Amino acid sequence: MPVKTISDRPVELQGSCYVTHPKDNVAIALKPLAQGLAMNVSGKNIPLREKIPQGHKLALELVRQGEQVIRYGMPVGYASCHIETGSWVHSHNLVTGLEAQQDYHWQPGIADRLHSIQSDRYVKAYRRRSGLVGIRNELWIIPTVNCVNGCGRMMAELFLSRHKPDDIDGVHVLSHAYGCSQLGDDLQHTRTILQDMVHHPNAGGVLVLGLGCENNQLDVFRKSLDDHDERRVRFLKVQDASDEIEEGVALLEQLYRQMQDDQRQPVPVSELKVGLECGGSDGLSGITANPLVGRFSDWLVARGGSTVLTEVPEMFGAEQLLMARAASQQVFEDIVGMINGFKGYFIQHNQPIYENPSPGNREGGITTLEEKSLGCTQKSGDARIMDVLDYGERLRCSGLSLLSAPGNDSVATSALMAAGCHMVLFTTGRGTPYGGFIPTLKISTNTGLAARKPHWIDYDAGGLVDGTIDMDKLVAGLVDKVIAVANGEQVNNERNGYRDLAIFKTGVTL
Repeated sequence: MPVKTISDRPVELQGSCYVTHPKDNVAIALKPLAQGLAMNVSGKNIPLREKIPQGHKLALELVRQGEQVIRYGMPVGYASCHIETGSWVHSHNLVTGLEAQQDYHWQPGIADRLHSIQSDRYVKAYRRRSGLVGIRNELWIIPTVNCVNGCGRMMAELFLSRHKPDDIDGVHVLSHAYGCSQLGDDLQHTRTILQDMVHHPNAGGVLVLGLGCENNQLDVFRKSLDDHDERRVRFLKVQDASDEIEEGVALLEQLYRQMQDDQRQPVPVSELKVGLECGGSDGLSGITANPLVGRFSDWLVARGGSTVLTEVPEMFGAEQLLMARAASQQVFEDIVGMINGFKGYFIQHNQPIYENPSPGNREGGITTLEEKSLGCTQKSGDARIMDVLDYGERLRCSGLSLLSAPGNDSVATSALMAAGCHMVLFTTGRGTPYGGFIPTLKISTNTGLAARKPHWIDYDAGGLVDGTIDMDKLVAGLVDKVIAVANGEQVNNERNGYRDLAIFKTGVTL
């Protein structure tokens, strides 16, 4: 049974259970384990006192009440009662040790573990007038308010009935629930996210659709929209149109003619921007799919590319590991501000900060938020953190950035889209059909999920568990897959037509 440190990404997981770090006092069941089975773990002979589900923890030694349970070499909570060697460790005997407020201190001088590599791989993408590149050439209809979602759909349907646009990558309405009866931050969030999507390079043409009486006024939206390619953006206020559907289709046809001559051209992978996310995590996430994505992130960052980690509540308990990788004191302070700001959001609404993991996470073997966070943050690899983005901000530099957004799948993916990510790598142990308006590439933590849901899952990291593939080969395969998707290969959420946009709501509705 191999024993690796958290910084040594696991490359072999053959056997029945896995120890993530030499300091751990629990192991992870790589498959369901029967009661009475004698396990040899790191030289210890351990009889199992009860059955252990796949992805769940078993005690390697006696953990007395009040003592720490260690996974990833870090505490993931405290024993709420004595836990005997060979026992199942979960929510019946393990509780969080996290507190609402913590003091953080800057520790400069931590060396960057990555070496820069000249970009040696290329993708074929669309070069936009802004200088950015897109990996899709899609025609988007962006409503400023939910009241015109239906108008947008009718325009798209009528346009597609008249044209067979095989020379572009699709026509899509970015439907959402907001834009009316909003105030303050909520109104600004809606306007900012939608403006970000106007700028997104995966869109070759954009029709912004307003109603006329909404809080998110089209005239204000247009005036506050910073530098954009006016040839590729059109605006329509439907209350001012005699036949809004026909006028909308006419504008779509203008945009389509602008897009028809767009051609893919080779660009280095250093221009790729990839979001890192997880949903429906399980106990295997932190030893298969998330370390895999971390390795990919390091691969791309070393070649000058950009990756973005978000889902701030799923950093609680692992935030100090991220802070230790800040590229400067200012970045450190920005990480502290992001973490404390999100804690303040929970406190402001009188909600427990650590009411996490979800029921699906718990069923998959994750017990406490610190355990979830220590697994989730492995998606960021080892790179230094170069920047911290507020919700709605777009990427400013290459390398690894953190983005302030909640853990909700739809809101987090939408924030990554708005930041300018071309695609999202989305790890999952439980599975989800969900996807955003950029390719949302699902990576399973276990082969059983990939076999059951081939129409959801795009890449399987479960081969690490049964030893059918090692980490280096799995990383190389994921690199090839990402490049293929960047070159135009569709992922399952695109094939299925599952595209969602969700905007962070924090305040009152009129």
